[in-house]
Amino acid sequence: MFRPARTRFAAGAVAAFAVVALAGCATPAPSASGDPDASAEHQHEGDTRVAVSFDGGILVLDGETLETVGGVERDGFLRVNSAGDHDGHVFVTAEDGFHVLGTGLASGEVEFTGEVFDAIAAGHVVPHAGRTALFDDGTGEVRIFDTDDIGGGTLPEIDTLSSEAAHHGVAIELSDGTVLSTIGTPDTRSGVRHLAADGSELSRNEQCPSVHGEGALKGEVIMLGCEDGVLLFADGAFTKLDAPDEFGRTGNAYVTETSSVAVGDYKSDPDQEGYLLSELAIVDTKANALSVVELPEGVEYTWRGVGRDGHDNIVVLGADGSLYLLDETGAVQDSWSVIEPWESPKEWQQPHPGLRVVGDIAYVTEPAAKKIHAIDLHTGESVATADLDVVPNEFVVVGGAGH
Repeated sequence: MFRPARTRFAAGAVAAFAVVALAGCATPAPSASGDPDASAEHQHEGDTRVAVSFDGGILVLDGETLETVGGVERDGFLRVNSAGDHDGHVFVTAEDGFHVLGTGLASGEVEFTGEVFDAIAAGHVVPHAGRTALFDDGTGEVRIFDTDDIGGGTLPEIDTLSSEAAHHGVAIELSDGTVLSTIGTPDTRSGVRHLAADGSELSRNEQCPSVHGEGALKGEVIMLGCEDGVLLFADGAFTKLDAPDEFGRTGNAYVTETSSVAVGDYKSDPDQEGYLLSELAIVDTKANALSVVELPEGVEYTWRGVGRDGHDNIVVLGADGSLYLLDETGAVQDSWSVIEPWESPKEWQQPHPGLRVVGDIAYVTEPAAKKIHAIDLHTGESVATADLDVVPNEFVVVGGAGH
């Protein structure tokens, strides 16, 4: 049973939020028929939804007001991923596979659509260039389909590729139809293969130990993280950029398709306990250069606490409860206290504060207080705050034009 969140708004902020939310969408969403004059149910390109996982289900909030729109129940540890489609669906990964969740942007109802991509161990979801790749860690199988073909209740036409062995991996289809897919086994990961559409191997690079995390940048440069730097792929060729430390792990990429600069989380101590980090990797893909930036003294974050705003700036949610706005060199431009300080989770699955950025709005969860906040990155002021009846864990923001 879902109970509505209790929501508070900053005076005069709702109208401004609507403009920012619309600006966060790259292009207007096409109608299902391709007709720009189609029915109003498809004219939702300015709308956003926030899908929040908790112990027992998914809660869906209106992205502007943070009011509860609806929710679904499901047992087990749930992860949420943007489907990237024009109707704002969410992939919910559960023990039995990838479930498609409608957030109500198109249908008006928050509900599972009935589409389930079965998986032994559902892993990464990567939409890019109109195609989505799902990776099954339990088999190494990659399933790829047209991003906008989900939501109709039946599975879309799927292309399937195989890995050499099952592993915790990721794949992404490029605009030319070729695919990048990781190399690994259940015990180790070593690099990336470049595959033709039929699955035949075009090239590979195995200079990326513990490969994890991918991102597509300006000019379709793809970055993947390694435990000793990052691996870039562009124009059919791989380039390895070494970390300045013998162990310098990047496991998550924070990128935009309008910037050639990528940001990665960075860990230089392999024996470090907990999940708090104090450095960022800055990758200039034009110069093929990787540098490491130390955050201000006392500022630490987890992989859930980094984002990019509508101007390609870097946003970091610190464990001190503050948001930090950095430029692409890693220099701090501003900061605001937004939630209470918090400590590293003992296990990565445990609820702890997270950050998602859409345009110039930063969404921040505060599990200890059962709250979610929307913060204006121009002023640091709260646009909206919702008191939830559940403890928020992971969350994602989706919109009518895809985010």
